[in-house]
Amino acid sequence: MNKALIALAIGGFGIGMTEFVIMGILPDVAEALQVTIPQASHFISAYALGVVVGAPTLTGIGGKWPAHKVLLLLMVWFTVFNTLSAFADSYTTLMISRFLAGLPHGAFFGIGAVVAKGLAKPGKEAQAIATMFTGLTIANVVGVPFGTYLGHEFSWNVAFMAVGIVGIMAILGIHFWMPQLPKSSEHGFKQDLKVFKRLELWMVILLTTIGTGGFFAWYSYIAPLITEVAGHPESMVSYAMILAGIGMSVGNILGAKLADKISPIKAVVIILVTMVIVLLANTFLADHKTAILVMTFLIGMVAFCISAPIQMAIINSARGSEMLGSSMNQSAFNMGNASGAYLASLPIAMGYGFTSSNLVGALMAGTGIFIASGIILVRKRKTKTANLKLKEA
Repeated sequence: MNKALIALAIGGFGIGMTEFVIMGILPDVAEALQVTIPQASHFISAYALGVVVGAPTLTGIGGKWPAHKVLLLLMVWFTVFNTLSAFADSYTTLMISRFLAGLPHGAFFGIGAVVAKGLAKPGKEAQAIATMFTGLTIANVVGVPFGTYLGHEFSWNVAFMAVGIVGIMAILGIHFWMPQLPKSSEHGFKQDLKVFKRLELWMVILLTTIGTGGFFAWYSYIAPLITEVAGHPESMVSYAMILAGIGMSVGNILGAKLADKISPIKAVVIILVTMVIVLLANTFLADHKTAILVMTFLIGMVAFCISAPIQMAIINSARGSEMLGSSMNQSAFNMGNASGAYLASLPIAMGYGFTSSNLVGALMAGTGIFIASGIILVRKRKTKTANLKLKEA
């Protein structure tokens, strides 16, 4: 079981590396392909679009095959198109390869989360899911800085070649360590689609999009907060991102333990309340050189506490079609990424300064609290209705 979870974590490491390393080497890519940096940022959007499209599509298509084979094929796809990204020689070819490289992201994490839950001992389900996401958090500590270094010192192509090597390691891990598993979908894709009739599922997807969007509102502008607001040199940004990554790794573990002790959705409420507090605090501490580094660690930690609980919450809401629901949560994360960055840009463009991104993030996280509270009320009403029907029977 441990080796199977390690194989999923290696895949998560590769996915985390390719998703975030492009941000560190964006100027290098722009210069090499002779485009502007804003045009090069389209490669980030292309990958995110691939995640949103691929999550439900590939999960649905893969439902007829055993889960371990689907995970293997998804990682093969991931490895091929990330490696091809390294050989792109134009804006168009890199846009296409980045979109295709993003397609298996959501399906891998979605199916992998359900597989990890099934492999876990009773009461340790969230911690098993967190083990898979550990790969993603470690990528932010080790993989992204290393890939950025390779991109700066050698060529941006080398960074994607490194991702391809990680992908090969994940393929080997899944092939040799993953046990034989049943079909990804018990009922078929058409039957699974009926899960979208459930109000609670849409509420969790909205919760993920808006609640986690609060983190991305802050994270998207971490560089100017560190340099222009706190007054650190640009070289400090890399160290700050490593601090955030270490915080994410710690938070991933703490959030999983919290979700195993109380219900996942209640854990989400506690985490979002804490996120509002730390983001508001960062608004007032951002101009202090030491404080902002401490807050960078804390915000990263609190933000990634939510990973395992919210993944458990959507799996519970999608019973009978867990893998499709779980993969949709990955689409929601990426929509949160896009919406958080966009909404935070509005007050900055109006001249309110980069600290306003903290306020936008706090507002989004606060909205998530109300949505999560609504989910708890919906569940209580369902339980009350079910109990009344039992009494009447």
